[in-house]
Amino acid sequence: MTIDNDDLLNSIIASLGRIDTISVEEMPNIDLYMDQLTTFMDERLKKSTRHPESDKILTKTMINNYAKNNLLPPPVRKKYSKDHLILLIFIYYLKNVLSINDIQTLIEPLKKRFLISDDELNLSKIYKAAYELQGDGLEPIIEDLKYKFDKAAQTFDDENLSDDEKKKMQIFSFIIQLSYDVYVKKLLIEKILDNITEEEKKAKESGKGKEKQKEKK
Repeated sequence: MTIDNDDLLNSIIASLGRIDTISVEEMPNIDLYMDQLTTFMDERLKKSTRHPESDKILTKTMINNYAKNNLLPPPVRKKYSKDHLILLIFIYYLKNVLSINDIQTLIEPLKKRFLISDDELNLSKIYKAAYELQGDGLEPIIEDLKYKFDKAAQTFDDENLSDDEKKKMQIFSFIIQLSYDVYVKKLLIEKILDNITEEEKKAKESGKGKEKQKEKK
């Protein structure tokens, strides 16, 4: 087994610990101006990026584009509420996997809860449920990483390769497994969203049909 680089696996697992998700309790309880909003997001999520020294978490242009694409309600007197922040956090994670249209489909029900009072199912409660699910899901991911890493370490073991070549090929095998996992899950998400879109389309067509029948009567 050539991938004896335990440091590599440990480094990958350690990087998962640097994913700094934001709890509802950590969010400001006051409305923020654009600069305050981008600063907060940058400070909290910067270290989880690939290149913390240069990667941008959120910019004014991004926020304006989200508003233009109907992903984000407009600010109130140039200020953004906690509900704005919650939607932006969801968008931040989703944009790495989904298209703008798919994100629109997914968060549309959330937008209907925008600025709903605390005694209802509001955005804070929805976000808190999602936040707790993220914490529960980390351990299975780590176990799956270890499994895939061990499987990759068994590939190209019988080939007449130098240790350096064998290590590179085994890392390639590891990355292919991870990539395929992402690919399959992305297809599943898109299929679910397509079903949602199709159901909404049928509901609208059914509603229009009923209206026409009423008009004939």
